[in-house]
Amino acid sequence: MPHDPHYARDHIGDLAPKLAELTDGLLFDDIWTRPGLSPRERSLATVSALIALNRLEQLPFHLRRAVDNGVTREQLAELITHLAFYGGWPVAFSALAVLRQLEPSGA
Repeated sequence: MPHDPHYARDHIGDLAPKLAELTDGLLFDDIWTRPGLSPRERSLATVSALIALNRLEQLPFHLRRAVDNGVTREQLAELITHLAFYGGWPVAFSALAVLRQLEPSGA
């Protein structure tokens, strides 16, 4: 799943055009492409934050993006296991349910 430069515009632009503009332009075109972290590292940080904060609605998109950025499903499962100790068992089990629904690589 290559990054769609108009993802937010296409999904929320009709309802919140400024938020879509900021998401596509500032977040994905600027913050996600800064040289300090690789896309893979940014994905790991983002997925960790979403899991710890129990933001499950955004998790499928970012799990797919993490896989696209080179994180394996096994590594995501290990990350979730690790986060169980810092974010809690409930958020880890919820995240595993979302990961289970993610299509396997190559599907």
